[in-house]
Amino acid sequence: QVTLVESGGGLVQTGGSLRLSCAPSEHTVRTYNMGWFRQAPGKEREFVAAISWTSTTLDYADSVKGRFTISRDNAKNTVYLQMNNLEPDDTARYYCAAGSVYGTSAVSYHHWGQGTQVTVSP
Repeated sequence: QVTLVESGGGLVQTGGSLRLSCAPSEHTVRTYNMGWFRQAPGKEREFVAAISWTSTTLDYADSVKGRFTISRDNAKNTVYLQMNNLEPDDTARYYCAAGSVYGTSAVSYHHWGQGTQVTVSP
């Protein structure tokens, strides 16, 4: 079992930026495909971004394209989500996930973190 730990969330004003990080408390995620998902109160969990373990394949939700960037540093065993030009609709709890099969659906991932809260004020 891979335990993922997210960090970097917080409160930011509209137009601001945050960088989320995700690292395992043990083991390694170097050979896992990684994804970021988010869930706002009263809404279903939705896909945000994904990166293959080789970093050759990236995907983004339409709502974040051009504003968010997913990346990974396998030497540091860490995955990042750089979020720029944040909007109030980005307010949600953000979850990091790891999986052996690449995909943009939550079913592709079988290891999840506890999430980090991102709140964007108007």
